[in-house]
Amino acid sequence: MTNPFQHGSSSFGGDPISSSSLPTPVGQRRSSYASVVSGASSLSRPSRHNFHHLLNPSPDNDMYSNLYSTQRNSRFDAGMTQGRNGASGEDGLPSVAWQPRLGSGLPYWSRAFEPYICKDPLFPNGVVPDDGFSSLLNPTASPAFLSPSYLRGSVYLQRLEDAHKARVAAEREGHAAKAQAGAGLATGANAHPQTSKIPAGSHRGVQYEVVEKTPSVEDGAAVSPLPSRWNRDDKDPSLDVIGDGYEAKHIGRSPGDHEACAIRADHHMPALCGVYYFEVLIMNRKREDTTIGIGFSSRTVSLQRAPGWEPDSWGYHGDDGHCFAAQNVGRPYGPKFGPGDTIGCLINFRLGHALFTKNGDDLGIAFRDVNFKDVKGKLYPTVGLKKPGDHVLVNFGQQPFLFDIDGYMKKQQKMISESIRTADTTKLAPPLNETELIQQLVLQFLQHDGYVETARAFAEEIHAEKQALNLDASREIEGINIKDDEDANNRQRIRRAILNGDIDRALKYTKSYYPNVLSENEQVYFRLRCRKFIEMIRKEAELNLLIEKKNAARARQGEDDEEMGEADAHNPWEDQMETEDGTDSAVLSKLSHEALEYGMELRSEFNNDPRREVSKHLDEIFALIAYPNPLKVKEVAHLLDGTGRVAVAEELNSAILMSLGKSSRAALENVYAQTLVLLEDLRQDGGDGAFVTVQNVINDIPKPTML
Repeated sequence: MTNPFQHGSSSFGGDPISSSSLPTPVGQRRSSYASVVSGASSLSRPSRHNFHHLLNPSPDNDMYSNLYSTQRNSRFDAGMTQGRNGASGEDGLPSVAWQPRLGSGLPYWSRAFEPYICKDPLFPNGVVPDDGFSSLLNPTASPAFLSPSYLRGSVYLQRLEDAHKARVAAEREGHAAKAQAGAGLATGANAHPQTSKIPAGSHRGVQYEVVEKTPSVEDGAAVSPLPSRWNRDDKDPSLDVIGDGYEAKHIGRSPGDHEACAIRADHHMPALCGVYYFEVLIMNRKREDTTIGIGFSSRTVSLQRAPGWEPDSWGYHGDDGHCFAAQNVGRPYGPKFGPGDTIGCLINFRLGHALFTKNGDDLGIAFRDVNFKDVKGKLYPTVGLKKPGDHVLVNFGQQPFLFDIDGYMKKQQKMISESIRTADTTKLAPPLNETELIQQLVLQFLQHDGYVETARAFAEEIHAEKQALNLDASREIEGINIKDDEDANNRQRIRRAILNGDIDRALKYTKSYYPNVLSENEQVYFRLRCRKFIEMIRKEAELNLLIEKKNAARARQGEDDEEMGEADAHNPWEDQMETEDGTDSAVLSKLSHEALEYGMELRSEFNNDPRREVSKHLDEIFALIAYPNPLKVKEVAHLLDGTGRVAVAEELNSAILMSLGKSSRAALENVYAQTLVLLEDLRQDGGDGAFVTVQNVINDIPKPTML
C-alpha cells in the first residue's frame, strides 16, 4: 500500500458505499468439543551444564460470504488454478464453484442444515466452525477447538487442548448440575454447581454420599489461545465483521490520504508456537488496484493506519507490492495482489524474521532481525482496508492452508534435531564418552530402584562388550562390581508386593525393614491404605467379571445341548448367583463385605484429617462402591488401573531412600527432569524449545528389528 507521506498524495480511490442492505448478525454459538470428538454432535538457552555430578548422588447473504464455512476443499485447488491462469467471473473473482451460505429463512430442523452440523463430510480435521446454527439446538454448546495442522504434536497445542477439554467438561458438569437441581436431585445447602451426587444407599445399602467430579483447571494455568477470528471490539468503525467472524468488509466512507481502516484478530500470536502463520483471501468484487495491507501489529497501533506505517507494525501492501517495517517508507518486496489472491503471513519467532506468501508460493523474507521482545505488547494479525467494498476473509487454521506450512515447520524441527544430534557431548561427564555416560545412567537407575539382579546382568553385558571390542590383548578390561545391597533387595521385595497388588505384604515388609518410614511419611501411608481399598474392590470386580463369563458360557452350552429338556432347565437367578462348584458367589459376597468394612475403617481413620487432598482422594475412591462392577464404568475404571500401583511403589521407594540419606530420584530421572526444565526455558519467546519435545526425540530413535 503506497504510503501517503512518501508519495505526497493518496493512491486510493474512493467509491461511495452502496446502499445495499446489511443483514442483522445472528447470535452465534458453537458445538462443544466433547460433542465433536465423540461423533455425536449436538448441532450445535541456558549454557550446557555438566552432568557428572548426577552419577554421584452473524451470516451475510452475499454469496461470497463464509467461504471457509461451506467449502469442502479450502485449498481451492481447481478454482484458484483457474484464477491464476486468468479465468474469472463477471465480478473479477476466480471461477470457483463457491457453495453459497444458507440463509436464515429455513427452520432450524430443516435437513438443509445437515452439512453444517455433521463434522465428517466437511471437516475432516474434527474442527467444527461456528456455523451460526448450533446454538439453536444446543444452547449450552461450547466453542470448537482450533487445531492448526502445523502445530499438532507441539507442547503448546497439547496444553491448549488439555485446558480446552477441562473447560468444556466443567461447563457440561455445571449444566448437568443445574438440571439436576431443577429436578430436585441436588437442592439446598448440599447443592454444588459442579458436583453430581449419588444418593446415599444407591448400592449395597451403604450410607455413603458418593461425589463424582471432574478436576477443573486453574484459570491462572491457562495457555494463551490462538487467534480464531477478527475482533469486533478492535477495529475501525468503518469496518464490519460479518459471517462467522472470519470476514472483514469496508462499509464506510473513504478515509483520508494518510489513513486506512484496520482490524486485528481476537488473540495475539503466541511466541510459544515458535512459528505462527495465517492467510487472507482478497474478496473484492472489482478487479483494480487493491488497497489492502496485510501484516501484524501491537494493540498500541492506531486503527486508522495500515499495518507497517507505525512503530510496532509490519505489513505487505497490495497496490504497490511494497513492505513496510514500522515506518512510513516502504521498499519493493513482492508482486501486487488483488481479488482472488490468497496472501499468507508467517512469523518465525526463533529466527526473528517474517515472510509472506501469495497463493501458496513463498515470496521470501520480508523483515529480518526483528527483535520481537522489544515490541510494546503482543502482536496480532492485522489487515488494513482503504476503499469501500474492500473485503477479506481470514484463515487462522480452521481450514488447510495454500502454503505448505507443515513442510516449513518440519524443516525447522529438523534443524533443531540435527543440532541436537551433532552437539558436543565430550564434556558432559569427563572422562566418560556419550555411550559410557548412558550406560552408567542406566546402571545407576537399576541399582537405585532395587533391580540388583538386572543391574548385575547389565554390568556383565557391558564388560563382555568391552572385551569384544578390545584390540589390545595386553590391556585388562575391568569389570563392574555390583554388590549385593541388602537395602536394594528389601526395597525390591516391597516394590514387587505392591506391583502384585499385595498391599498387606508391602506394609508388613516396610514396617519390618524400615519401621520409621511410614510414621515419618503420613502421605505415603495414606496412599498405601487407599491402594489396599482399591485392590479389594478390584479383586471383587474381577471375580464378578469371571462369574459373568462362566454363566455366559454355561448359557451357550445349554442352548447347544439338544438333550436338555424343559424339566432340567436351571433357574436364571440361580445361574447368576452360582457357578459349577457353588463357591464363587460366597467368595464374592465375602469380598464385598470385607471391602465395605475396610472402607468404613479407612473413613473413620482419616475422617478428621484437615488436609483437603485427603478428603478429595477418599471421595474419589469411595465412588467405586456406587457401582456393581466399576471396571465397566469409564468414569471410575481408571482408579483400578495397574498404573496406580507403580505410582504408589515409586512414592514409597523414594521415602525409603530419603530415610537412608540417599537421593529420592535416580540420576536418569534427574537428567530427564532437568531436560524438561531447560526445554521449557528455551521455549519461551519462541526459542529452540518450541520445535522439539523429549517424546519427539524418542520417536526419532530407530526401532529395533527382529531378524
